[in-house]
Amino acid sequence: MSKVLLKNIGTIVSGDIAKPLLQGDAIYIEDGKIAKVGSLADFGEIVCDCVIDCNGTTVTPGLIDSHCHTILGDYTSRQNQAGYLESELHGGVTTMISAGEVHLKGRPKDPAGTKALAILAAKSFNNFRPGGAKVQGGSVILEKGLVRADFEEMAREGVRAVGEIGLGSIKNPEEAGPMVKWAKEFGMTVMMHTGGTSIPGSSTVTAQMVQDTDPDVASHVNGGPTAASLAEVEKLINETEIALEIVHCGNPLMTSEVAKLCVEKKVLHRIIIGNDAPSGTGVVPLGILRVINHLASLTPVTAAQAIAMASGNTARVHKLDTGKVQEGLWADLVIMDAPMGSVGTDALSAIEAGDIPGVSMILVDGKMVVSKSRNTPPVTRMPFVVE
Repeated sequence: MSKVLLKNIGTIVSGDIAKPLLQGDAIYIEDGKIAKVGSLADFGEIVCDCVIDCNGTTVTPGLIDSHCHTILGDYTSRQNQAGYLESELHGGVTTMISAGEVHLKGRPKDPAGTKALAILAAKSFNNFRPGGAKVQGGSVILEKGLVRADFEEMAREGVRAVGEIGLGSIKNPEEAGPMVKWAKEFGMTVMMHTGGTSIPGSSTVTAQMVQDTDPDVASHVNGGPTAASLAEVEKLINETEIALEIVHCGNPLMTSEVAKLCVEKKVLHRIIIGNDAPSGTGVVPLGILRVINHLASLTPVTAAQAIAMASGNTARVHKLDTGKVQEGLWADLVIMDAPMGSVGTDALSAIEAGDIPGVSMILVDGKMVVSKSRNTPPVTRMPFVVE
C-alpha cells in the first residue's frame, strides 16, 4: 500500500465553498486516498514511502473541467490537435468531463449509433488517462428515437452524463423532458446548452426552455460563446436550483456580471467552471486557471472560493469522489505558488492580483503525474521530494 506525506504546506485550499481554507500544514495519503489532513504534529507516528516537502506553498484539490468536448483518445478533430488533454493536466486540471462527443467525424445520429458512441467513449476513457488525468467520457447526445431502456443500458455500461442538450436533434423541452427524467432516474447528470447558437446545428436556448427541461447544469451561462442576458441568468438563479456553469470560451463581461450577481444572491455553491474547448476559441490548456483568475481579480469572489467552484462544486454536481481535500476522497492534488515576479506572495494572492499561479507538482490518486508544469510560469518556491 502506497503511503505519501505532503508536509510544510503554507496554505491548504479545501475545495469546499462553505469553508474554502483549512487549518494545517500536512496531508497524509494511503493507497491513493486522503487519510489525514491537519497539523503534522498531531499525526503521530506514520510510515511513508514518499515525503514531499511543499516548502511553504499552497495545496489545492485537482481542478475539474466541467465542459470538455472530447472524442476518442487525446485528439481533437475540431482543432486537429493531439495531446490537448495532457496539456490541460499541466494547467492543474486532474479531471475533465465530456459535454458530448459532438466533434467526432461522422458522428452517428441514430439511436443505436448514439448509444454505442456514448458507451464506447465512456469505457475507452475509463481505461485511458492522458498524462495521468481522469476523463469522464461518453456524455450521450440526445437524438430522436432514444427510449428508456437505452438510458438504463447506457448507465449500466458506465455512461454518467447527458451532453449539453441542444447539440443533437432533440432541442425543445417537449422532446427532451422524458429523456431527462430517464437519465436522472438512472443516476446521470444532465447538461443543457444555454444562450445563443454556438455552431451550425445547435440552437438558441432561453432560460424558460432550461426551466421546462429541468437539467442539472445550465451550461455556459456566460456564453458558449454568445451569452444569455443577465436577466435570463437571474431568472435561473431565482426560480431554479440548477448549477450555473461559467466557461473560458464565453463572454468575459458576462463572466464578471454573473459572478457579481451570484455573490449578491448568495449562490456561489451553484457555480461550476469549464473550458468549453476544443471550440472555435481553440484549445486552452490554462482555461480553468484563467477563469479562476478572472473571478478572483475582477469580482468579489476570493481565490479560494473560485478554486472551490472549479473543484468541489463540480464534484458535487457530477457525483465524483474527488474535488476536495477531505479524508476518504481520492488524493487528486495540485501544489502551486506565486509565479516568479508576481506582486503576490503566494498562489492565492497572485491569483487575486490577476496572475496565473505557477503549478509545481500534481498528484492523481496520490501518485505524482507532473513534477513541473510545462504550461504555467515558474514558481517562486519549489517543493521537493525528501530523500
